Amino acid sequence: MTSASGGTTDGVTVGVVAPGAMGVALGRCLVAGGHRVLMTAAGRSPVTARRLADAGIADAGSVDAVVGSSAVVIGVVPPATARAAADEIAASARRTGSCPLFVEANAVAPSTVAEIAEAVADAGLDVVDAAISGPPPRPEAEQPTRIFLSGPRVEEVAALGVPGVRWVAIDGGLGVASAAKMCTASVRKGHQALLAHALLTAEHHGVLDTVLEDLRLDFPHDDVPHAAAAATKAWRFVDEMTEIAATQAAAGLTPDLFAAMATVYRHLATSEWGARRPGDVPADLTSPAGLRPRPDAL
Repeated sequence: MTSASGGTTDGVTVGVVAPGAMGVALGRCLVAGGHRVLMTAAGRSPVTARRLADAGIADAGSVDAVVGSSAVVIGVVPPATARAAADEIAASARRTGSCPLFVEANAVAPSTVAEIAEAVADAGLDVVDAAISGPPPRPEAEQPTRIFLSGPRVEEVAALGVPGVRWVAIDGGLGVASAAKMCTASVRKGHQALLAHALLTAEHHGVLDTVLEDLRLDFPHDDVPHAAAAATKAWRFVDEMTEIAATQAAAGLTPDLFAAMATVYRHLATSEWGARRPGDVPADLTSPAGLRPRPDAL
């Protein structure tokens, strides 16, 4: 395995599809690296348009404008829409006659990456498997966000200088980067789901303070705000758990564990915190009551 903290390629035009929180964060880092960034909020919510404006990234106006003018296009969408986004990018490449390098950067199973690569091949698109491991990147972050890379033409992506991002190139073909992501995400997000259930159970039995005090001996960051922040992203984690289950099944293991984790996050998505944003969670939150799923969801 080789890694890089940013490369030497300057001034590349990079399209990012679509402009969610992670995509906009990555776009901001690309701009900080001196690259031209193309994104669009066309057909999306006013919240998405505000994200672009706040990041100082002009709206290119359409997906065709993004794909048709980019040397590299990065797909960053929720796992459930990864295939549809790839189809949209391939269709745009056909319409515009362009052939950008497609960086598939979604939290999906290696088998999903293979399906996407096959689907876009007839549009002439080469695919690099990428997997973001960590929080949305920030150019000024002390610890850069790691992005695993694998497959052909990895060196072209790893050569992009992007403050706040550390490219980690892994030997192997398409799917290897996503396999690594599925393994690390299973531990991190599985732990968060376990924490939410443990805190709710502890509150029910009147032992919340005892449980938190004991957990902090081994897990100093485990607290109610940590669990609540995970719940705010539960709607997206449901499909990621399903992709992890598929990855583990391909390794000859039971998919039942993460099928159950998908159910946990599906329930957390119906909770009070499931309808909020990470920034809404107060640092001094002490009650896990807002993590409790709606009764009709159980």
